[in-house]
Formats: sequence, structure tokens, C-alpha cells
Amino acid sequence: MDQYDLDAFRAKAQQQKGETKKIFKDLKRLKPKELDQEFHKAHDAAFQKIDCLKCANCCKTTGPLFTPSDISRLAKHFRLKPAQFSDQYLRLDEDGDMVLKSVPCPFLGADNYCGVYDIRPKACREYPHTDRFKMHQILALTEKNASLCPAVFEISRALSAKKA
Repeated sequence: MDQYDLDAFRAKAQQQKGETKKIFKDLKRLKPKELDQEFHKAHDAAFQKIDCLKCANCCKTTGPLFTPSDISRLAKHFRLKPAQFSDQYLRLDEDGDMVLKSVPCPFLGADNYCGVYDIRPKACREYPHTDRFKMHQILALTEKNASLCPAVFEISRALSAKKA
């Protein structure tokens, strides 16, 4: 498959929203260290099968939070002052965070390659956050990401299967 079937994924994720909610409710019962270990194993397995470049749904439907360091680095790349970069690409959201003015991401190419990959924001480098430590702190975010990211959806199903 050259392009991930995002419509089919979105329909499946929506259809199984209740199951996803139950999976994450069950995951909350695990000890933090065990939760991290299980996520890391499932993360590695999922990314053996899933190629982000065939999907890029994260870049098409959501945007990262931009830290001051991200803004400075990207502004320098575009030979702009940080304020100019922010004015051109970013807005302050309801939580006071700097986010993209619009999606899809303006740096995403038609081939799903990131035009600023080497200097991309920290949030992009870490997405979908399923290989980090202290997963218990971001389970709600990870549950939300299961409806956006086929890899997170796959990871949640793998973790559910282990507990069955």
C-alpha cells in the first residue's frame, strides 16, 4: 500500500472508541514501571510494521506545541526573527501554548516528508510518545492519540491482547 488508508483507519478508530476507552482504563491499573516496559515492547513491535511516511495523520490533523527553543531554531532556519516566525506560522491557543495557525502542517510535503525534519519541534521528535518513561502521566493523551495515530491504536490493541 503506497498510502495508508486514513479514512478506513479513522472509521475503525471511531467504531472502536469504547474498546479503546476500556483498554486505557485497564492500563491505569498497571504499576508505572510495568506500564513503561509494556509500552516500550509494543512500541518497538508496532514501528517494525508501521511506516509513518505512509500516514502522516499527525501532521495532517494536529499540530505540535512549539517551545521557545523550537521557535528560535526554526526562525533561524528560515532567516526570520522569532517574532516574525511566530507571526507567520503560530498562534496562542486557549491554554496559552504556541501552536500552528492551521493544519495540515505547513512544513509537510505532498510526499509526507517533513521539510524541517532535522530541526522539527521537540513535540514532533517525541510523537507519539509511546517510548517514553512515566507513561502513566500521559495515558489520557495517549488514549486520544489512539484515534489519530495507527501506531498508537496498534500499540493499545497489543497491550490489550497481552492482558487478555
